[in-house]
Amino acid sequence: MLYQLGQDNNFPPVSKANGEGLLAIGGDLNPKRLLHAYRLGIFPWYNRKSPILWWCPNPRFVLFPTHLRVSHSMRQVLVSDKFQYRFNTSFSGVIKACSEVKRKGQKGTWILPEMIAAYEEMHRLGFAVSAETWKDNSLVGGLYGMRMGRIFFGESMFSLESNASKFAFIHLVGQLREEGISLIDCQTYSAHLESLGAQMVSRKLFSEILDREIGSYPLPI
Repeated sequence: MLYQLGQDNNFPPVSKANGEGLLAIGGDLNPKRLLHAYRLGIFPWYNRKSPILWWCPNPRFVLFPTHLRVSHSMRQVLVSDKFQYRFNTSFSGVIKACSEVKRKGQKGTWILPEMIAAYEEMHRLGFAVSAETWKDNSLVGGLYGMRMGRIFFGESMFSLESNASKFAFIHLVGQLREEGISLIDCQTYSAHLESLGAQMVSRKLFSEILDREIGSYPLPI
């Protein structure tokens, strides 16, 4: 039985999630609820035909920045002048592009207008950030996510040219590693990210890492 969220920002224990990782239903996307959710390893994911659904999968797909793998061909792209990397200069452009790009096997998008508004507010508050790939002053790829403590929670990426999203992701991982980020949450499995070194860990281990890397960082709201 799914937990129905109320007006407060509380969630049930993540161990109550069903086999697919679905934990709770309802609520809203206010900043305090979102911060509390991410602090616990919970994220919203739903479509136009459903209420807000909250997930905490087991196992969890993550990337330890020190485990990043970059192929020889991708290294050539990185050292060429084909693309330019920028950080957090066009958050709205990235999230809107992520909502519009067509994905194989998916009908429509889960990045709905209210989702865009919620994460733009998180960006204004300093939690949501974007990593961007530019070419000839045009945004051609990138990703966005949430940063809390020493954890980065990846949300979505897009690419209008081959390797554009990988270019932004690899640069971001290097930047986050230098800034002391210990874990990048990729949420659910993708072959694309597995090729870059992402792996599965248990929800228990993931929760322990969150406790260690976020628990001691006070949240400003």
